[in-house]
Amino acid sequence: MQTDFYRIGKLPPYVFAEVNKLKAEARAAGRDIIDFGMGNPDSKPPQHVIDKVRDTLNDPKAHRYSLSRGIFGLRKAQAAYYQRRFGVELDPDSEIVVTIGSKEGLANLAQAITGPDDYFIVPDPSYPIHVWGFVIAGAKILSIPNVTGPEFFVHLKKAIETAPKKPTAIIVNYPCNPTAFTVDIAFYEQVVDICKHYGIYVISDLAYNELYFDGVPTPSILQVKGAKDVAVEFTTVSKTYSMAGWRIGFAAGNKTLIGALTKIKSYLDYGTFLPVQVGATAALNGPQDYVETMRKLYQERRDIMVSGLKEAGWDVPVPSASMFVWAPLPKAFASMGCMEFSKKLLLEADVAVAPGIGFGPGGEGYVRLALVENKHRIRQAMRNIKQALANHGDQYAPLEKAAT
Repeated sequence: MQTDFYRIGKLPPYVFAEVNKLKAEARAAGRDIIDFGMGNPDSKPPQHVIDKVRDTLNDPKAHRYSLSRGIFGLRKAQAAYYQRRFGVELDPDSEIVVTIGSKEGLANLAQAITGPDDYFIVPDPSYPIHVWGFVIAGAKILSIPNVTGPEFFVHLKKAIETAPKKPTAIIVNYPCNPTAFTVDIAFYEQVVDICKHYGIYVISDLAYNELYFDGVPTPSILQVKGAKDVAVEFTTVSKTYSMAGWRIGFAAGNKTLIGALTKIKSYLDYGTFLPVQVGATAALNGPQDYVETMRKLYQERRDIMVSGLKEAGWDVPVPSASMFVWAPLPKAFASMGCMEFSKKLLLEADVAVAPGIGFGPGGEGYVRLALVENKHRIRQAMRNIKQALANHGDQYAPLEKAAT
């Protein structure tokens, strides 16, 4: 009987498995692990959204099959969101499809548009589905460095011009998971110009668009004039409204790509449970003060974490968006590698982080910390980390000591 399967064989060992195993063992032993490993929101969704779902549950029709493309009211609400947030007009019928979270949407789009030996360009490091969704579909990946300056476009053009076959698309993700990098509209304008010039698509993942800090909103690629000729964009209610488990996302933009995704979904699913879609509609159409509250919450957590790490002698960049801190390993620990450093923090500080190598080879030398614990536990984690790093001995000197 066959035990080796073609697509499973393309997938590498799960990088996070070793850290997760240690985390489970520590918890089983009664240790309190402060977990920054996964970007899993810890807040409750808006109350009016929960109430709307509860009311909908009493309707017998709510428990029937839904629509794989999403109910019209939800697609209309997403179009209204793009209009008020970005000034972008979208047709709910031909330019928007509801997905079972953006992850499912990206994977199904890959299935819809990938042919044998097609090429896709993906920055490294990146969120794993940006690579493996297309690999599972049979594509080959062209990696370019995940940077945001002029060198990005040098690498992009080189990848396109030297590829054995013209790439189908490039995937971009800003605010970025895992790096928290952001870009401005001028960056997107160049991406659109290059993709139009070479005749390739651009797939934008905008999952963290509402988690911006310091009063600087993040743009959408669809704001670029003519972007819908080549671009499709994925968004989600997961982070904006703390509804990660509800599995509601969207793809919007280029009609050809939306049509392809809509068609393949019609063969694969019946959409998300109707009351959940109704709840997501209420989230988009209702009062938005919750979004600002969450934005302030994550910014406060960011400030506490960054300040605490610096007090521990670990100098990290301050993210301007997303729910992550992308931290280069302290110099004294750089030779350890991110996997061993992650295990050190877990075993010696009771703090779980995500090793950067899990997001691609370019993630080596980094760990990702998610802002998903309350401020009191973040402060405790920072104290634990400071002690663990200090225990390294003479090889490690916190910044305040090194300066004396």
